[in-house]
Amino acid sequence: MTSAPPSAVPRRALDWRLRFACLALVWGFSFLLMKVGTEAFVPFQVTLGRLVFGTAVLAAVMALRRERLPRGARTWAHLMVAGLLLNSLPFTLFAYAELTIPSSLAGICNATSPLWGMVLSLVALSEDRPTRVRVAGLGIGFLGVLTVLGVWEGFHGLDFTGTAYALLASVCYPVGWIYVRRTLAGSHHSHLSLTGGQLLAATGQLAVVTPLFTSLPGRFPAVPLLAVAALGVLGTGLAFLIQYDLVAEVGPTTAQMVTYFIPVIATVAGVALLGEPLSWSTPAGALIVLAGAALTQVRPGAARTDRPTGAGDAGREGTGPEGAGRESGDPESRSRGSRSPESAGPESAGPCAEPEPKSEPEVAGGLR
Repeated sequence: MTSAPPSAVPRRALDWRLRFACLALVWGFSFLLMKVGTEAFVPFQVTLGRLVFGTAVLAAVMALRRERLPRGARTWAHLMVAGLLLNSLPFTLFAYAELTIPSSLAGICNATSPLWGMVLSLVALSEDRPTRVRVAGLGIGFLGVLTVLGVWEGFHGLDFTGTAYALLASVCYPVGWIYVRRTLAGSHHSHLSLTGGQLLAATGQLAVVTPLFTSLPGRFPAVPLLAVAALGVLGTGLAFLIQYDLVAEVGPTTAQMVTYFIPVIATVAGVALLGEPLSWSTPAGALIVLAGAALTQVRPGAARTDRPTGAGDAGREGTGPEGAGRESGDPESRSRGSRSPESAGPESAGPCAEPEPKSEPEVAGGLR
C-alpha cells in the first residue's frame, strides 16, 4: 500500500466549485448590502460595522488556531497604512458612492481595479513591463468605463460625485497592494496574523473617525442592521477564509477568476432585488471592462501551472483578488515579484490573501 504524496491537498467537505460560487455571490452581493445599510446608517457607520463584524470573525478563527497578532511598532505602522488603503478608505468611499449611484454601477466600478493597478505598477514597479496585449487591454478596459458612463450622451443622468467616489475606491486597492509589496514583503508573520492585524487597525481608524463626523443612530432598523452584519461577517470575514482555501486548493489563477463574476452578480442583484434601472450600455460596458481587465493580466511566457498547491509544493502561478478583487499573495512572495498588484482582487480583506506554499502551510485554510 502506498501513502499519499506529501503535496496532496486534503479533500474538503465542500467542492471547490461550490465554494467559488459562494465567494462570487458574497462579494457580488456586498454592493447590495452596502446600499441597504446606507438606508439607515451613514457611510462611516456602515464601514465601521462591517469592519467590526469582519474583525470578529478573524479574531475567532485566530483564537481557534492559536494565532497571535503581529508584534513590532514598524509592522503595526505598515498595517495601519495597509488598513487605510485596503479597507477603511475604499469601504467608506463605496458606501458614500452608493448614496447617489446604483449598487450595480458601484460593482462595475470595482471591476476597474486591475486597470488602475496596471497603470500604477508600470510607474511604481520597475520589474513590471508593459506588452502590446496588456496595453491594448488597458485601452479596452477604459473604453468599457466610458461605455458604462454613457459618454456619447454627455454623461446624461450620471452623478459625478458618486461615480468618482466609486472609481477612487477602486484605485485604493492597487495602491494598497503596491504599498504592501514594498513594506511587508518578507514578514515572518503568518497571512492570517497580518490580515487580522490589518483589519483591527482599520477598525480602530473608523472607531476614532466615526464619532467625529456622525452621531449615534436614533434607531437600528432590523434589515439595514442585518445587511451591515452580513457585509462584515460574510463579505469581509468569511470571504477571507473561503478565498485562501480556494487558492491553496486550486491555485491563484483559478481563484482570481471570481473577480470577473462580481460585477455581473452585483448588477443582477441590484436590478432584480432593488429595482435599479438598467440601460443596455451598463452590461455592455461591463463586459468590455472585464475583457480589458483580463487582457491586462496576460504575461508573456508565463507558465500556466495553476494546479492544487499544498505541503511541499513550491510552485506558484506567475499572475495570480478581495475580491475583484481583489483578493493575493503573502508579503514574502511579493518580494519575489510573483504577483503584480493589478491582479489583486479588490474585495480582499488583507495583505496576505493568497497563501505562499511552504513545507508546512501556515494555516489550515482561509482567504484578499
